[in-house]
Amino acid sequence: MPRMTSYGFGVTALCAGMAVAFAMNAATAQAANYKIAFLAASSENGFNQAIYDGIKKRAAKLGNVDVEIFNGEFNAEKQYNQVEDLVASKKFQAIIIEPNDTVGIANALKDAIAANIKVVTELFPIGPKLDTLEPQIPGLTATVAANPAIGAKAEAEGVVKYCEKKDPCNVVIMIGQKIYPFDNLRYNTFLDTLKPHANIKVVATVEGSYDENKSMAGMQDVLQAHKDINAILSNADQHVTGALIALKDAGIDPKTLYIIGGGASQIAIKQIRDGQVTATLAYFPVTTGEYGLQAAVDALDGKKVDPVIDADKIGAVPALIDKAVLDAHPDFIGEWAQ
Repeated sequence: MPRMTSYGFGVTALCAGMAVAFAMNAATAQAANYKIAFLAASSENGFNQAIYDGIKKRAAKLGNVDVEIFNGEFNAEKQYNQVEDLVASKKFQAIIIEPNDTVGIANALKDAIAANIKVVTELFPIGPKLDTLEPQIPGLTATVAANPAIGAKAEAEGVVKYCEKKDPCNVVIMIGQKIYPFDNLRYNTFLDTLKPHANIKVVATVEGSYDENKSMAGMQDVLQAHKDINAILSNADQHVTGALIALKDAGIDPKTLYIIGGGASQIAIKQIRDGQVTATLAYFPVTTGEYGLQAAVDALDGKKVDPVIDADKIGAVPALIDKAVLDAHPDFIGEWAQ
């Protein structure tokens, strides 16, 4: 009996060892690393870094993904060449891109897709239609973005509501650059939303170029001619931060104005909690980075991927953030520094 028990244990141990070895080999086969490239509009930009933080966070969670960031330097030609180089290298199975030129980059991405590289776009859709998230090039894996026209309309409607009992209600619009297609769409959406309301007067437009200092200087120029402003409507928190400095230097209390920006940066969230800013249209770069990486990996794994991931619907809080939203979500601090 002891001999049989010993023999039985030996067989059991051998079988168990074989089973473990088989399982390990199977796991290794299933977990072959994917290499995924993130083509940042600019790797030195804080928002892009936050997207990459989300990409790295999800990659670490999955455990079988290597990611690498490429600096687009806000240069459309450089980014186009990066796509071509990645296709030629055959080192990457997927590309996640925040495009510098949403139209011009399309041909390079078509080549990537033809080479069986999965492509996910962040923040902006790829193609000539700016106000749709539906894929405009065949084979695109996913678009992780928000419709800029919808967001801009929501921002402007907040100004309309605030101005209901003010006549005139003097508004300053602050935009990145009107020559940028998406900024132009936002700007025209602002104007179209405000135009039907005769009491609202757009007294000035500042092109802040997403720069606090330029925005401060632009608002200083405005205040020399129009000190009696009631609202600031902007698409960027950086613009608002610059405007606040100009307002305070001019002796104007920001708390007496309606001020809305865009981005939901950590600085903007604090400004809203402090009562200096009314609201911000949120972007969730870390979260969108996570979703983008997951979409790419799911596609590589042969899983079904939703080609449209609406960035307005995946955040920890509603996309339009004011103090009431923050009071209901006291732990939310924003996903990027600014």
